[in-house]
Amino acid sequence: MRDQTVQVDDLKLVALPSAVNCADLFVRFTLTEWRVESMVTEVRRTAEALVRAVVGDAKPTSTPTMLLFRLRLSGSSLAVEIEDDRATPALDVPRSLAGANSGAQLLSTGKQLLWCEVPLPQGMDATVVPLPRRGTTRAAAAAAPPPAEIASADDLSPDVMERILKGLRRDHGDPPMRI
Repeated sequence: MRDQTVQVDDLKLVALPSAVNCADLFVRFTLTEWRVESMVTEVRRTAEALVRAVVGDAKPTSTPTMLLFRLRLSGSSLAVEIEDDRATPALDVPRSLAGANSGAQLLSTGKQLLWCEVPLPQGMDATVVPLPRRGTTRAAAAAAPPPAEIASADDLSPDVMERILKGLRRDHGDPPMRI
């Protein structure tokens, strides 16, 4: 897990048995979005084993904790990671996933990290995975400064600006304003 991360998506879940299904949906959605559908079966199996290892035999009477389920694309692999809020009991990698590309560690925050890497398809590395284009959010677009031609426009009188604002505020059922 030393390569530079190219893409990461995560999901905060309550550590209950329902987290298995939520993680499964998240895996299918994310891998489809990243266009690596050929990995879905193996990553789903890995995710299920890791989530079950964290959730364990959740008792209805115990207070559930939170876990962070993460998919990280870097180098020649996709890492499935789970951060558990509890420092105890110590987590172990499930036997079905034990190997050189998996592990469990205690983080400096007191949380535990359980992870397993799944190799990308032959001839593919993280830099060639066609990632989705993420558009600018409305909040970021609204906070952006106006384009130079608008900011320096001398012909935008307060009267014109007021009419524009009234037009933007009107109810969509109202007839258009006369200018």
